[in-house]
Amino acid sequence: MQLCSFYLIDQQRKSYGIVQQEGVIDIGLRLGADCPDLKTLLQRGALSDLDAYVSQPIDHPFSAIRFLPVVENPGKVFCVGMNYADKRKEFAETIEAPTLFVRFADSLAAHQQPLLKPITTQEFDYEGELAVIIGQAAYQVKAADALQHVAGYSCFMDATVRDMQFTWFTAGKNWQQTGGFGPWMTTADEIPDPQQLAIKTWLNQREVQNDTTASMVHPVAKIIEYISAFSPLSPGDVIITGSPGGVGKKRTPPLFMFPGDEIEVEIEKIGRLHHYVA
Repeated sequence: MQLCSFYLIDQQRKSYGIVQQEGVIDIGLRLGADCPDLKTLLQRGALSDLDAYVSQPIDHPFSAIRFLPVVENPGKVFCVGMNYADKRKEFAETIEAPTLFVRFADSLAAHQQPLLKPITTQEFDYEGELAVIIGQAAYQVKAADALQHVAGYSCFMDATVRDMQFTWFTAGKNWQQTGGFGPWMTTADEIPDPQQLAIKTWLNQREVQNDTTASMVHPVAKIIEYISAFSPLSPGDVIITGSPGGVGKKRTPPLFMFPGDEIEVEIEKIGRLHHYVA
């Protein structure tokens, strides 16, 4: 099952629903104020209840909606850096522990929404990544049990202001509308092993990243174990798991994003996230 959050253009309201080939089944309409968004659905442990609606006809074609970030208001967004073997080589990374930083919810951008290049930078870089959405509270869980706490997976474009990142990660990662998140979440039952997914990034239709999640140094289960050791994770929280090699900063010559550019991330079994740069 694939779930998205969206804004209904004609009715001027937000909702969420089940993604089908031609549009969406509006779950917000069916569940009403008791469960107004995807985060609340996860908090109530009601994900499995959606099975009853899967065979119903769509309520809205894609042309009638504007996508929102998969979880529009996550309580926490943890990001893991230097988590692919090739990326570590590019940056000569030797620290064994996961590199962690945070993003704030107001830095997120939805599928097909522009990514905003700050006018102060000429080093606006791309990083295609797998996003993990937490479905059950997790605190001090072991890796062997960690995937039981996952609701699903999505694509993420961790657009980075490199000349600020090297001052500090948080400064380079939290500019407004720079974290692309979508287009939807594929539920965890359809991805039993998140370490077997192809991940690719295209800049202006040129393939710039191509790897699989098997190349992660710290797999998803270990990341959840590491983070939950010190920080309780709640339904709707998001973990961004790192980018493969091939980023623009380490190319010769460097390759960065500018207004008018097209950037896409595709992950096997999930879909393709699409943005233009503004």
